[in-house]
Amino acid sequence: MANIQIRKYQEEDSETVKELFTSGMNEHLPSAFMHLLKQPLTHMLLMCTFCSLMASSKSFLLPVLAVALLLAAARQVIVHMFNAYIGASLKSDLDNVVESYLRRRDSCFWVAESDGRVVGTVACLPAESAPEFLELKRMSVCRSHRGKGIAKALCRTVADFARDRGYPAVILYTSMVATDAQRLYEHVGYKKIRQFPLPDFFAKIINFTLIEYKLDLEQVK
Repeated sequence: MANIQIRKYQEEDSETVKELFTSGMNEHLPSAFMHLLKQPLTHMLLMCTFCSLMASSKSFLLPVLAVALLLAAARQVIVHMFNAYIGASLKSDLDNVVESYLRRRDSCFWVAESDGRVVGTVACLPAESAPEFLELKRMSVCRSHRGKGIAKALCRTVADFARDRGYPAVILYTSMVATDAQRLYEHVGYKKIRQFPLPDFFAKIINFTLIEYKLDLEQVK
C-alpha cells in the first residue's frame, strides 16, 4: 500500500468517482451474460428455436442466424439492465455525494488516492432496511491498482467508522457475478446472510441474485 492515502471525498473527485463506479460495474457484463447462457430456460429457448426453424425451413443457415440474433438480443438486455442500474445509482447518490453522504448523520464517502490520482472508493450510511446497522456501499478499486490491499483498507475504514459510532455491524449487498468482491468480503470477516433475486422482471427470469453480507463488529476487532 505504498503511496496510498485514504481521505474523505472532495467535490473535484466527482467525475473520477463516477467513472470508477461505471467501469467497475461494466466489468461484470461478461460474467452476467455467461450466467444467462447457463440457464435451463436459455438452453430450451435456443434449442426450440433452432429445431423448429431447422424442421420448417430445411435450411441450416436460417436457424443458426436466428440463434445468433437471440444471443445478441439477450446480451443487449443484459447491457440495458446494467445501464439502468448505473443510471439509477448516479441519480440516487453519486451525482451529489456531498448531500448523499457527507452531510448526513453517520454517513461518509472516502476515496483512495495514489500519487494524486483517485484509484478507489467506498461509502457507508445507515442501512435503509436495517437502520441499526451501517451499510457499506460504492466499493470500487481501479483495475490497475488491485492486489495492493486497497480494498481491504477501505473495508477497514468503514468498519472503524461504524465501530466508533457504536454500530454493532456493517452490512452490504453484492451481485452473484461479483465473485472477486465476494472473496474479498469473506476474507475480511463478512458472513453471507442470504441470497435473493432482484425485483426486476428479467432478472427474476434469469435467476440473477444479490447476496447480503454482514460483518459483526463484536467478533472482528
